[in-house]
Amino acid sequence: MSWWILPTTADIGIRAFSSSPERAIAEATMGMQSIQMSELGMASANSLPRNTGTWVVNMGGDDIQRGMVRWMEEVLYRCDGESQWLVDNSISITDGEIAAQVSWVDSDLVEREIEVKAVTMHELLLREVVEGEVLAGVGNDIPSFEGPGWVAQVVLDV
Repeated sequence: MSWWILPTTADIGIRAFSSSPERAIAEATMGMQSIQMSELGMASANSLPRNTGTWVVNMGGDDIQRGMVRWMEEVLYRCDGESQWLVDNSISITDGEIAAQVSWVDSDLVEREIEVKAVTMHELLLREVVEGEVLAGVGNDIPSFEGPGWVAQVVLDV
């Protein structure tokens, strides 16, 4: 696991670490999906027939942080609007777009415990952690991270 639940006062947050911005976004996205599912939902999602495809979102310029929010909002939309529950994603970032090769299952068949209403800009973070830099942990819940690598952090409205 490369993501952890970030303690917040009202909503729920995720902090993810990885070797690239693409992988950090993918990890944060999978964290969002995981916290929504019940234990039964997790077990059933792994046994459902999978579909594959490419999902693309425009970042709205070169702002990779806003691009991450737009990507995660697209994942939420696909679940509720298209009945496509994301179970895996491999992201690439080029020319102001985030494109992902995805695997998804029928979202109507995935039991959920928590509903994420929106991805917020509050405490949003997506940045490189340079070699030797240490990003402090958060309480006892999230470990510190020493670069090189990338960190993604997002707060979800539940």
